[in-house]
Amino acid sequence: MEAPRKRRYRFMRLIQACNLVGAVLAFLYFRVIDPLASDRAVTWADIAFFVCACALLGVIGIGLSTRLTAPLINPERHDPREVRRAAIMFPYSMTALSMLGWVLAGVLFGVIWPWLIGTLTLEAVARTFFGVTVIGGGVTAAFVFLSAERLWRDELRTFFPDGDLGAVTGVPRLRVRIRLLAVFVLTSVVPLLLLAIVAYRRTALVAADPQRAGALLTEMLVIVVFLVAVSLWAAIGLSLFVANSVASPLRELESSMAKVERGDLDARAPVVSNDEIGGVAEGFNRMLVGLKERDFIKDTFGKYVTREIRDEILAGRVGLEGEQREVTILFSDLRDFTPWVEATEPREVVRDLNRYFGEMDAAVRQHGGLVLQFIGDEIEAVFGAPVPAADHARRAVRAALDMRARLSAFNAPREAAGRKPLLKLSRPPGGIMPPFKTTKPGRFSFSLPRP
Repeated sequence: MEAPRKRRYRFMRLIQACNLVGAVLAFLYFRVIDPLASDRAVTWADIAFFVCACALLGVIGIGLSTRLTAPLINPERHDPREVRRAAIMFPYSMTALSMLGWVLAGVLFGVIWPWLIGTLTLEAVARTFFGVTVIGGGVTAAFVFLSAERLWRDELRTFFPDGDLGAVTGVPRLRVRIRLLAVFVLTSVVPLLLLAIVAYRRTALVAADPQRAGALLTEMLVIVVFLVAVSLWAAIGLSLFVANSVASPLRELESSMAKVERGDLDARAPVVSNDEIGGVAEGFNRMLVGLKERDFIKDTFGKYVTREIRDEILAGRVGLEGEQREVTILFSDLRDFTPWVEATEPREVVRDLNRYFGEMDAAVRQHGGLVLQFIGDEIEAVFGAPVPAADHARRAVRAALDMRARLSAFNAPREAAGRKPLLKLSRPPGGIMPPFKTTKPGRFSFSLPRP
């Protein structure tokens, strides 16, 4: 468990790094890039307060995240249901902690620090809190969620080896449509809104004297370049994350489908989310389980009947209420079977009979017949049912001749080794079984051709 624990700690450190980058960018914008935030120049006191505030928020974040993710760090000490729920909630938990940190940051930098240095105004509080918490916190939280969800997928498979994420109830399901819409708003609407606010706040350019207008224009260009650069970086990063969150599981599902197409029913599509794509992957895996069970039934059933008969029965073309049909029944047994059994060691009897029945069954199947039962040394087979065959009598005769030929081939090595051969197939008394019929429900009605 040491390696997974280290990986999970690394995820939390990565999330802290995302928040720290967002905090640095927010500090640069409000204290360095945009002078409207304050008329004061940046001092060492500002930098020291920023470092202390980040450290404080980091400690709070570490404490809360360690408590929230305790079932993931030490799963052996918690209820498995709690562990599975915490595994699905990990990206949401980290995002909620990030947003909590940004709310506290808005209070620290928008209220407490201005109050300490004597620059507290309602306008500055509203502007700083909106910029830090809503804009900076929103974009950073989106990065945290998408990056945590993307990197957490490999870990999620260890908690859900069967891919049954849908079985966990009481957890949020972030739909793909909502995810794409949120990224669109953050990458398109928010940057345009920020640029519009900057343009509106710089209306002083209209009434400024020529000397002051140049300085204002330079400030505006710096702000626009900063916002465009950060917006492009955020847009590219968020777009790549959301694209991979959709394309990667679809690509793995496509790969699993290709394996199934090649006949590999053991293939499974990884289930790495509980959204629509995860639901499709779960459905695909359930379908494979059904296909594998059906294939097992077909293979097992095919060991007892021919492929054509198996397909007729499994396709439902054989009625359970019975039907009247003309067929041919073939009976065969071995001459002097009882004396041979009495004079032969039991294991040898079983071994020889298994080989003998295997050869005879192959002959019956080859000619479209169905072995109904083995009774001692007797074989009972039917031709013309359940799969209809107009030449069922001819098939039975050919099968009987093939059975005699196979028995001769079976006896050849026995005679060469000095062992007693199994005697040739015998016929029923009179040579041919008389015709018979039955009308009992659920039974075939047979009518054998006369000689």
